[in-house]
Amino acid sequence: MRLSQYFLPVLKETPKEAEIVSHRLMLRAGMIRQQSAGIYSWLPLGLRVLDNIANIVREEQNRAGAHEVLMPTIQPADLWRESGRYDAYGPEMLRIIDRHERDMLYGPTNEEMITDIFRTYVKSYRSLPLNLYHIQWKFRDEVRPRFGVMRGREFLMKDAYSFDVDGDAARAAYQRMFASYLRIFHRLGLTAIPMRADTGPIGGDLSHEFIILASTGESEVFCHRALLDKPVPPADLDFFSDLTPIVDDWTSLYAATDEMHDEAAFEAIPDADRVAARGIEVGHIFYFGEKYSAPMGAKVAGADGVERPVHMGSYGVGVSRLVGAVIEACHDDDGIVWPESIAPFHVGIVHMRPGDAACDELVERMEQALEAAGRTVLVDDTDARPGPKFAAMDLIGLPYQLIIGPRGVAAGEVELKVRATGERTTLSPDAALARLSAPAAS
Repeated sequence: MRLSQYFLPVLKETPKEAEIVSHRLMLRAGMIRQQSAGIYSWLPLGLRVLDNIANIVREEQNRAGAHEVLMPTIQPADLWRESGRYDAYGPEMLRIIDRHERDMLYGPTNEEMITDIFRTYVKSYRSLPLNLYHIQWKFRDEVRPRFGVMRGREFLMKDAYSFDVDGDAARAAYQRMFASYLRIFHRLGLTAIPMRADTGPIGGDLSHEFIILASTGESEVFCHRALLDKPVPPADLDFFSDLTPIVDDWTSLYAATDEMHDEAAFEAIPDADRVAARGIEVGHIFYFGEKYSAPMGAKVAGADGVERPVHMGSYGVGVSRLVGAVIEACHDDDGIVWPESIAPFHVGIVHMRPGDAACDELVERMEQALEAAGRTVLVDDTDARPGPKFAAMDLIGLPYQLIIGPRGVAAGEVELKVRATGERTTLSPDAALARLSAPAAS
């Protein structure tokens, strides 16, 4: 992709309304445009990151045995009346009346709708276990939307819903999602700590929030230091084996949000191992049994022929929120530092002399070779001065910068900069290609 042909409205100044680093950098890097309070348009650079995150979430959910569907954003209120949540949910729900005077709502979550789909088609225990998920826009009318995409009113979310014949099977489904979430956040370059959490309006008695530590986090969190370095489940994990040891290993150490904090238990941890910080919630999983299936008649016939309500769980990942959360965890004074797995482009080529025949030829050769190797490339072929070119590349945070100018071309050299470390290396074009073509580990 050539920057001269790309829509990238980078800002020199920080907008006054931006309160935290991720909001400032997303606006300055031309990733989003605020349309109204808590509602944003996603511009090309931001959308590429959003899609990359969604693809990793999708890959790991599929690997864990979930099946993707797509449910609408607008839901009939009657489904929510069946579950008893329509009046109980609160003012965060955007209620709508259509032209036929029917009560509708813009979905803040999808437990009712997925239960309706399930009860329509699934009648026997032989069809279980079942886990359905989608990646869809949600709306919650936050009283005070703030922090950009971190607490917006409209947001992209992955929500999955498991259906099982009994409590034991449902807890096994919960463990599959627990392990899947550990892998998702690891692939996004984040250290996410599962913490026992309040179930809130979703319901149930078993819930974990996945929290990344950040000074701008909305929650106080408390955990054992060993959780910061614990290895995640491997890519070849058998999700349908007994995952109890993995979950027990993670949950045996103290970790809680402020809502669930036990000061006495925390104080029992040695001083050097106690971590008290602020955190950002990036995922939340729930097991709530028959809370929705019983009132909505979602039953299956068991092996004995008797119909019983299924046991359910729900599992959310804030896909759009993760863009901001990653930036909060991965930035420096010059801008964003994207993990390679979700960067909008892997390599930024800084073309120092557009129009110089030798430079043009090498830039095109490097771009084509990198793209052929599966690496996405953004070429700054504009006539801007070198300083602004380098500043813009640092701001948008691509993992690697390849600097190509007349002197280097004449000497058979290019300069490679690693954004995360600032390391600069002069090497031959072929050596640069070999280094940049190596795929990132998953």
